[in-house]
Amino acid sequence: MPERKGNAIVTGAARGIGRTIALHLAGAGYNVAISDILEADARSTANEVEALGVSARVVRTDVSSEPDVEALIQGVNEAWGSVDVLVNNAGVTRDNLLVRMSQADWDLVLDINLKGAFLCSREAAKVMMRQRSGRMVNIASVAGLMGTAGQANYAASKAGLIAMTKTMARELGGRNVTVNAIAPGFIITEMTDQLSDKVKEGYLSQIPLRRGGTPQDIADAVGFLVSPAAGYITGTVINVSGGLVM
Repeated sequence: MPERKGNAIVTGAARGIGRTIALHLAGAGYNVAISDILEADARSTANEVEALGVSARVVRTDVSSEPDVEALIQGVNEAWGSVDVLVNNAGVTRDNLLVRMSQADWDLVLDINLKGAFLCSREAAKVMMRQRSGRMVNIASVAGLMGTAGQANYAASKAGLIAMTKTMARELGGRNVTVNAIAPGFIITEMTDQLSDKVKEGYLSQIPLRRGGTPQDIADAVGFLVSPAAGYITGTVINVSGGLVM
């Protein structure tokens, strides 16, 4: 059984990168709250977390809903006594060329990817500031650094998340709360598995390491940023992209 480290919340943790982050934190000794709208998958992830010897909570959360987010953060704090780590991972895509992109698709992506992270961070900050300790990690994207054709909404949301990360780091640093971001590149997940071989080859040809990343690559970076080894790191963006962005 791992040594107990504290309490973590991971949004969008039912599947994919979020699930891997949740399991990584559980393996490191954190109780983990699994926040997602996919309750069945979230319960499956929670079972895997509990098998590692820590506690898990499943909280159905629409991160763009203020009441849902307040219930998530307050519920974890009341049940476990603290919120030590927040990983803002929940996100969606609705890709299209700018001239074909609907306002509904623009609004949805910004609501989940950016407003959702804002709401979760704001509520968690209230707890962490009282504790005078905490770690926040925002899962951004290289799209927010370099832009990606067909992803004006997604790139804008991730660029906004990076800027918000730096601002929150300045505001919360005095209370011993660090805020950092991770910018994944081409990560092999269920979503990217659906791309054609031609599209995959196009991405891989731009990556110096000539391979896609894995969800574990992202989880490892999260694990570092919430560890004592990263205690003097805040307001930074770590590219986990195999060199796609330098």
